[in-house]
Amino acid sequence: MPTREHPRTFRVKSLGCQMNVYDGERMAELLADQGIAPAVDGQDADLVVLNTCHIREKAAEKVYSDIGRLVKAGGDNPPMIAVAGCVAQAEGEEIMARAPAVGMVVGPQAYHRLPAMIAKALRGERATDTDMPADAKFAALPPRRRVAPSAFLTVQEGCDKFCTYCVVPYTRGAEISRPFGELVAEAQRLVEAGAREVTLLGQNVNAWRGEDAKGCATGLDGLIRELAKLPDLQRIRYTTSHPADVTDGLIAAHGEIDKLMPYLHLPVQSGSDRVLKAMNRSHTVDGYLRLLERFRAARPDIALSGDFIVGFPGESEAEFGETLRLVEAVGYAHAFSFMYSPRPGTPAAAMNGQVAREVMEERLQRLQAALGRHQLAFNQASVGSRCAVLVERKGKKPGQWLGKSPWLQSVFFEGDAAIGDLVEVELAAAGPNSLAGELLVPAAA
Repeated sequence: MPTREHPRTFRVKSLGCQMNVYDGERMAELLADQGIAPAVDGQDADLVVLNTCHIREKAAEKVYSDIGRLVKAGGDNPPMIAVAGCVAQAEGEEIMARAPAVGMVVGPQAYHRLPAMIAKALRGERATDTDMPADAKFAALPPRRRVAPSAFLTVQEGCDKFCTYCVVPYTRGAEISRPFGELVAEAQRLVEAGAREVTLLGQNVNAWRGEDAKGCATGLDGLIRELAKLPDLQRIRYTTSHPADVTDGLIAAHGEIDKLMPYLHLPVQSGSDRVLKAMNRSHTVDGYLRLLERFRAARPDIALSGDFIVGFPGESEAEFGETLRLVEAVGYAHAFSFMYSPRPGTPAAAMNGQVAREVMEERLQRLQAALGRHQLAFNQASVGSRCAVLVERKGKKPGQWLGKSPWLQSVFFEGDAAIGDLVEVELAAAGPNSLAGELLVPAAA
């Protein structure tokens, strides 16, 4: 690999979950701290970081496709290319062998070492770092810069659950919780940088455990209660939760903390107990439903969201029908649904009874139709109500604004507002993916 000039501009392309978005933001801040500027939209960058996701099928092939496009577009002067994230963690050596244009491969626990890797690349050396060091990467990252009105804050990483379809325990490592004080301090910095809302992130975010400022053991609810004391933080959310880690305190928090938004994302994956057992999910359908009942008792207006996988190995038509019945019983306000895709190295990839793709596609269509009906019904039931909307960006039309309701619905309206405002809106019309609102008066200064 030839030596080259120090990059002056960069671009980070993040795929996948909100934690990848957070990691992408932090890498961008890290590179900016090194004097490298974000590339202007529409212009080529000297350094491109592909921040990858390994959850879905053919994730690695998409990485190679992106690399090929960058090399072709660069001609005789292609950009410096770094591959980060979960594909880098899982397939780093193969990427280096297969894609000579890649100068750096860095896993999600080691991206704080990017500056040292860039220095190696400038000397003509290729570098791979997929370690999962014991020292926290977060301590090595620069202070938070200007952020959007709604910001992410990673509080927990990794997973100990080992669902048979999932690569996360292998790409993100064991469950770890960031220290309480460190999180409160970062939340304060996010607020100072412009955030009005903070979403706490984790592979199993409600597995977060720590010691509060008094040295007492606490869970996610204790952290939320402390963050709610920040005067300029208006909203708190968290995702993604696991049914096994739901606590009494977290359920109670939804009824006791006004700043905790009435929204719960609690993946279930299937409506069949047999399939759940084969997935190594630790909950049953009945246990899951009872948890939802308790959340609704604490916060009756809570919006429920979930994850579903169709076509898991061995799933019968009758078992898929159980998933449809679960959807009808819950009435999700929002949900994510996917066809099963075998991930190399996971137990499910070697299971008998792999379901034909055309069968999975047909089941996914039926599931998404059912989920779509419920999402529309939830939005329609909101029409006529008033709520606070956090303005996140301009709409497509002149004078139009787009923001989020407390239930994470997209709401667009016209009027006198600005990004970051929290305004009162009357919800006037509903579609499947958004609502139209009429601006009333600011809900908060």
